[in-house]
Amino acid sequence: MIVIPAIDLHEGKVVRLKKGAFDDVTCYSSVPADVAKAFQDAGAERIHVVDLDGSIKGEGVNVPAIESICAAAGVEVELGGGIRTVRDARRAFELGVQYVILGTITAEAPEAAREILAAFPGRVGIGIDALKGRVATRGWKKITDKTAVALAREYEPSSPAFVVYTDIDRDGMLTGPNIEATREMVEQVAIPVVASGGVSCMDDIIALKAIPGLMGVITGKAVYEGKIDLRAAIAQSGTQNIR
Repeated sequence: MIVIPAIDLHEGKVVRLKKGAFDDVTCYSSVPADVAKAFQDAGAERIHVVDLDGSIKGEGVNVPAIESICAAAGVEVELGGGIRTVRDARRAFELGVQYVILGTITAEAPEAAREILAAFPGRVGIGIDALKGRVATRGWKKITDKTAVALAREYEPSSPAFVVYTDIDRDGMLTGPNIEATREMVEQVAIPVVASGGVSCMDDIIALKAIPGLMGVITGKAVYEGKIDLRAAIAQSGTQNIR
């Protein structure tokens, strides 16, 4: 299992939201490149970057910050938020990211999502955010009737590189990950799964590692607030060879 530290960008700064709410923002740094370099120094081989503004507005308002992260850190970068066309994905790759993650369009525009997956095989993941098991889109502003597992299964024929499964109730709350929902996703979907949301301590890392077949875990607030030592978490998780 791999440990992937997260950088959430809002107006060019590194922030964290509680349950995706823009009215509850904590800023951790105004220099995203420095954060990325610190993660690399701690042993991370991949960084999860989210353009929070892009997830709402559908445009790359954090382009300079994303570019600086890619330039500063000699590690893989995966980017989500506002990737809705082949052109968006190509632009992200031109900035230096290795993977893009599709969010809203996986549920609302599956044809567009599949077009991007086909255009960049092996370099596109899908992000599935869920509230009580139901898929949430548009920066978590809209809750659908479809289950997270059902949506993931629809994309199995398109062979995404991975699926990032986020439990909205847990994200940014430091209440622990939803182990059972994550296990269900891993067991029922034939796509590598990365867990996200709620990781609060080393015990959470250990509990997630115990799920057979789980590809990785994304951690954000717990690292920023000193609840988890990233270097120790990486050592605990085992190999970081993700290529």
